[in-house]
Amino acid sequence: MLKYKADVKSILYLIIISAMFAWQWNYGFNVWLYIVYLHFAVAISVITHNHNHLNMWENKTLNVLTDWWLTVFYGIPIFCWIPTHNRNHHRYNNKPGDHTAVYRNSEENHLFTLVSYPSKSSVYQIKEGIMPFMRKLKQDDTKTFWEYITQIVVLVSWIAFWLIIDWKKALLFVIIPQQVSGYMVMIFNYVQHIHADEESKWNHSRNFMGVNFFLFNNGYHTVHHEKANLHWSETPKMHEEIKHLIDPKLIEKSFYGYIFRVYVLGLIFPKLKTHNMRLERISVTGK
Repeated sequence: MLKYKADVKSILYLIIISAMFAWQWNYGFNVWLYIVYLHFAVAISVITHNHNHLNMWENKTLNVLTDWWLTVFYGIPIFCWIPTHNRNHHRYNNKPGDHTAVYRNSEENHLFTLVSYPSKSSVYQIKEGIMPFMRKLKQDDTKTFWEYITQIVVLVSWIAFWLIIDWKKALLFVIIPQQVSGYMVMIFNYVQHIHADEESKWNHSRNFMGVNFFLFNNGYHTVHHEKANLHWSETPKMHEEIKHLIDPKLIEKSFYGYIFRVYVLGLIFPKLKTHNMRLERISVTGK
């Protein structure tokens, strides 16, 4: 009943993170397993992104159950992607009007702007996206409104249950992974768009090749904005077709290599920092 067979991998990830949660809760903390656990928590954020663009199942009930399953590990009701990402970010793509525009607080790109972006962006997304969306949905589509409310209920119940059982374990195995999941997906958005040219047909996004196997081809960001509902398993082919149109500076082999080069070595060697293609365009065109 999966729409795409490739999403067997998505379900497998959900099973794995659930099993890791259960094992650690029952048998205790292991640093190496915990590091892997946090990596899978990050992968969950990518799966929620993919599932919101294109639901995994043909069956409505299975999609709702998957919504709940993803929500408890992502730590945010996954309907929040709809007003902030699907309807807003993909409409404006880092242009004025995008709640998640990476230059809203600064045109700089350094370690502080990187690590502070998720918290600042979250405020914008809640105030400008999620709250107005839910108010309007309550008026226009009560059935869907309450469907989304159930995600909140499931999430709050999940967190409360484990906190009551053992708050120390819940902090370690429930809340911290959720925070890592939500935080890192916004870090991805930041590095994928900062200092790119939002007005360009092909240079509006930075692409990361090294993350694609583990993170469901999330690094192919240019093609994702060209065709948002293209299934993640089909993005590599489209990327190959258009990569010659993308500025090579926006195609990175390694996510971690980029982070180390720009935000660590860039402190010592300024030439390793990113070049602001947006400001360069503005200096030429005036807009």
